[in-house]
Amino acid sequence: MTWINVNNYYFNYSNKTTIKKLNKKIGVIFLAQEGIYKEISDAIVNLEEEKAINLANKAINDKLNLIDIIEKGYSMGIRRVGELWEEGEFFLPELMMGAQIMKKCLDLLIPHLEKGSDNISLGTIVIATIEGDIHSIGKTIVGTMLRAYGFEVHDLGSDVPAEKIIDVAIEKNADLIGVSALLTTTMFGQKKIVDLLKEKNLIGKIKIILGGAPVTSSWVKECMADGFADNAIDAVKLVKSLLGKN
Repeated sequence: MTWINVNNYYFNYSNKTTIKKLNKKIGVIFLAQEGIYKEISDAIVNLEEEKAINLANKAINDKLNLIDIIEKGYSMGIRRVGELWEEGEFFLPELMMGAQIMKKCLDLLIPHLEKGSDNISLGTIVIATIEGDIHSIGKTIVGTMLRAYGFEVHDLGSDVPAEKIIDVAIEKNADLIGVSALLTTTMFGQKKIVDLLKEKNLIGKIKIILGGAPVTSSWVKECMADGFADNAIDAVKLVKSLLGKN
């Protein structure tokens, strides 16, 4: 008899269980998970706080993959809230409410992610949203994911001057800095961080990655940064690659 683990669901596979039946069971599980991702995303977009929190508790109790729950459910929802704000469908109160609901759900999920992480740190990372920019949800999610994968993360919050980011990175002996900017008017602060690293002869010693909606590969090249990621999962992959932790 063999036990097969599929996203924390265990199936008993023996001669009495055909591959066809097993595949059907697995298919049902995947459909159920896709369903909960959409439920979560819709709850965030519709600003349904109670439902969003209940779904977070359900994911915890059902031992679902919480990284997927955050990235494919909550993150998708809050991204859509941001898009609706940019399109003029949502106003600042809706944007703030969506962010508050998201934070409450992450506060429930994060401790369970951190329980599963190893005690040995894969590296030290300082993250922040650059000065003049108050958007921090995407950056917070990236920090959460990095902690879940075993990195020591120092989140400085939003509206942080470039000088402070560098000072903390030096103080914490950071391996990498991650800087987010959601506005085209603030993204130039990302380049300032690279310039400060050059002044202090820290290029190569401290890696730097960029994030945020306006960030492109050409901007990363212009800044001479080490890379950028479109989402939290890609950010984790990028950090692991840059620090040789694959």
